[in-house]
Amino acid sequence: MYYDPIKKTLGQVFNRTPWLRRLFYHLLDLLLLRTWHVHRELRRWAKGRTQEPLHILDAGSGYGQYTYWLSGLSSKWNILAVDVKDDQVADSNQFFRQIGRKNVQFAVQDLVLYQEPNSFDLALSVDVMEHILEDVEVFRNIHASLKDGGMLLISTPSDQGGSDVHDDGETSFIEEHVRDGYNIREIQQKLRTAGFERIEARYSYGEPGQISWRLSMKYPILMLGKSRAFFIVLPFYYAVVFPFCLLLNWFDARTAHDSGTGLIVKAWK
Repeated sequence: MYYDPIKKTLGQVFNRTPWLRRLFYHLLDLLLLRTWHVHRELRRWAKGRTQEPLHILDAGSGYGQYTYWLSGLSSKWNILAVDVKDDQVADSNQFFRQIGRKNVQFAVQDLVLYQEPNSFDLALSVDVMEHILEDVEVFRNIHASLKDGGMLLISTPSDQGGSDVHDDGETSFIEEHVRDGYNIREIQQKLRTAGFERIEARYSYGEPGQISWRLSMKYPILMLGKSRAFFIVLPFYYAVVFPFCLLLNWFDARTAHDSGTGLIVKAWK
């Protein structure tokens, strides 16, 4: 099924006021397991750096929730958030102006083409690379755009059932994906090809995370795909499953997994 129309509808609902958008971000932070893993890695990176005037690239910013979270850690950080969708970029610029975060700028850019040599201390790519066929070109551009010692943080589905694909005959749950998931060695090799030398990769979305994802994301998306009328039912559905999902997310983010449907990858220039 196509996920973008549902995302667009959600954006329209929560973009009506800055208060609603802040609420939306906080709900995403709690509900989306990838956010738990990404925030954990970002806290490690940020330790001792909040007073430094650093430059950050949010490569494929989407709703802008990671830019919002990062910009709240330090007003000294300058963040450039790029995305290919004009409407999301415009909405995000308006929101961040409304809340007075002048250290943030959103821009329309294609990651396959975009490059700012030696400009960023950190680049972030969360659930983006599974949408881009020319992934090595993107990795090359980000590598060139990082300063020496800069880090790229990636969250993406793995080939161990990412995109809810478990057998050769199955197709991705999300039809916008151009690949079902990365092999952990494959993505490391592609990053080396792009110029990265030090790379760390681990699995996310182990057994607890996979259960949480089905309850918190897959089933609601399937319901909304059938009818937008399910928006009325969603608050009651989440009132029941939300506490269980929080507990499952907590376990998943604090457990080392031998396998998982997601990958967290860090690469340094």
